[in-house]
Amino acid sequence: MDGERDERGGGGPKRAKNVLGLPLADCGHAPLTGFFRDGCCNTGPEDRGVHTVCAVVTAEFLAFSKSRGNDLSTPAPEYGFPGLKPGDRWCLCAGRWQEAFLAGKAPKVVLRATHVATLDVCALDDLRAHAFEEG
Repeated sequence: MDGERDERGGGGPKRAKNVLGLPLADCGHAPLTGFFRDGCCNTGPEDRGVHTVCAVVTAEFLAFSKSRGNDLSTPAPEYGFPGLKPGDRWCLCAGRWQEAFLAGKAPKVVLRATHVATLDVCALDDLRAHAFEEG
C-alpha cells in the first residue's frame, strides 16, 4: 500500500491492486474476512502473515489447514469467528495457500480479490490454474 488516501470520505487506504493489475475487489463479508476485517484481502506492514489470497475454501483445504495447526473450521466466539465451511470466501495467508498448493490441497482463488502482494509468494500461473470461475 502506498499510503495514499481514497476519495470516499472514509480516509481509508487507497484501493490496492489485485494479481491481474486491476483494483482489488472485495473477497467476502459473510463471514467478514481480511486482515483488517474489511471484506478485502488488503495488507500492510502489520500483516506479518500476508493474508492476501481470496480463496473459496473446501473441506479438503480446511482439513489440511487444521492438520498444519490452523483450525479454520471451529468457531471461536471469543474472537467473533464463526468458523469456516466449504464455499466460504476467506483471505488466506499467501504462504499457507502455497503450502497447500504444493501438497495438492489448494482451494480455488478469486483472482480479482487476491492482492498483488501475493505474487511475492505465489506464481500467477499457479493462481490462474486454481481460479474460481464466478457464474
